[in-house]
Amino acid sequence: MKTVIKIGTSTLAHTGGRLNIRRTEELCKVISDLKNSGNEIIIVTSGAIGMGTGKLGLKERPADMATKQAAAAVGQCELMYVYDKLFSEYNHTVAQILVTASDFNHDDRHRNFSVTLSRLLDLGVIPIINENDTIATEEIGIGDNDTLAAMVATSAGADLLILLSDVEGLYSADPRKDPNAKLIEEIRVIDDSVMKLGGGSGSSLGTGGMRTKLSAAKICTEAGCDMIIADGSDPSVLYTIADGGKAGTRFYGKKTL
Repeated sequence: MKTVIKIGTSTLAHTGGRLNIRRTEELCKVISDLKNSGNEIIIVTSGAIGMGTGKLGLKERPADMATKQAAAAVGQCELMYVYDKLFSEYNHTVAQILVTASDFNHDDRHRNFSVTLSRLLDLGVIPIINENDTIATEEIGIGDNDTLAAMVATSAGADLLILLSDVEGLYSADPRKDPNAKLIEEIRVIDDSVMKLGGGSGSSLGTGGMRTKLSAAKICTEAGCDMIIADGSDPSVLYTIADGGKAGTRFYGKKTL
């Protein structure tokens, strides 16, 4: 199975932006095991700005573009160092791909991206993809890694996209505010009533939220790719998903007959 795993900032880092070492180590161990079992794995990672924020000693995520880009430049180095170190312990090679919206909007660049991604998978490499936050602005950026992950999944012809987040899945209401909110385990049609369940942004260090995840689900399911939103606080949820168990909220892709 070809699977794209999007790892959110809240999964990788503590609230102050510093790396959550225990969780990240466990996450890389589980992903390595899944790859050993025969899965093709592509990672879309957040965390560069968040980790840069922590490493620079900033009290909160920067608001101005120049400082965001500076934090991304610092954080991206640490992020890829950690991934390379941890995956190497399990004899897996990683590759970094930094993209902007132009790499998907221009046919030639999109074709080059797809060919490179496919070849890396053929070579047994785990591609690790992030938006190039050091140069991307609102005008040329994708904006959030949920959308990026969906675009990568469709470009790669993936079977499944897993969004690891700080929430278990899609709820009937905001579980942080409504104690009666219920987890919705399956979505087969993304209509207006489903989209209305999307709220605002997510954690203070990240850029996503349920709204961007639902938009990503629309992109994936329209292309025939399933998508799951799951709680990234326990990396073993990836085993549950790989074994066909229920976890989080699953959006079913539209299958052609």
